[in-house]
Amino acid sequence: MAEPFDPAPEALLSCTRCPRLVAHREAVARVKRRAYRLEPYWGRPVPGFGDPEARIVLLGLAPGAHGSNRTGRMFTGDGSGAFLYPALWRAGLANQPRAAHRDDGLVLRGVFITAAARCVPPDNKPTREELQSCRGWLARDFAGLPNVKVVVALGRVAHESYLELISRGQRLVKARYGFAHGALHTFAGAPPLLDAYHVSLQNTNTGRLTPEMFDAVLARAKELAGGD
Repeated sequence: MAEPFDPAPEALLSCTRCPRLVAHREAVARVKRRAYRLEPYWGRPVPGFGDPEARIVLLGLAPGAHGSNRTGRMFTGDGSGAFLYPALWRAGLANQPRAAHRDDGLVLRGVFITAAARCVPPDNKPTREELQSCRGWLARDFAGLPNVKVVVALGRVAHESYLELISRGQRLVKARYGFAHGALHTFAGAPPLLDAYHVSLQNTNTGRLTPEMFDAVLARAKELAGGD
């Protein structure tokens, strides 16, 4: 009998491949934001999170400095998560709309959340080399999720990271697969890619991404995923 998929192996949690990211994640965890000065920070690579039988994968950019890098769970404890998890709850993909910490009882249904980079990068901008270094962890997640039917890319970097991942097994003319909110890209031998603007405050506070827009993306993802 095969071992169940573990999205948080010790090799990931102790990864130090990228010196710049290691230094930054630890500095953020050490200095802390004033509002969280009494809380322990995670300060390590952040593993993927969700349903091991997921038919939908949400692919983000990287942990937030005072969200995931603090709490240790994807999109938890910051403004991006405050937008994302209520949307997943409305879509029936989460059991509750609130995500505050790793032990808050949140359960995802039919969806798994991961990221192109697992450590918080300075200015939210991982380098190409850092993304490449982290791609093996992304590949591991997909290998452990046998039922995936659609991938939702949250932003351009996530979109490009998925193209890089699947291009290992097929020849892709990447210029044919431009990022655009709501765009659907299909491939031979890999789950389709559905684009969405990232759920960052930069997008949600300015109205570039509204709850209605994101709800429509999730509804489309559920349609593509099929199942119950």
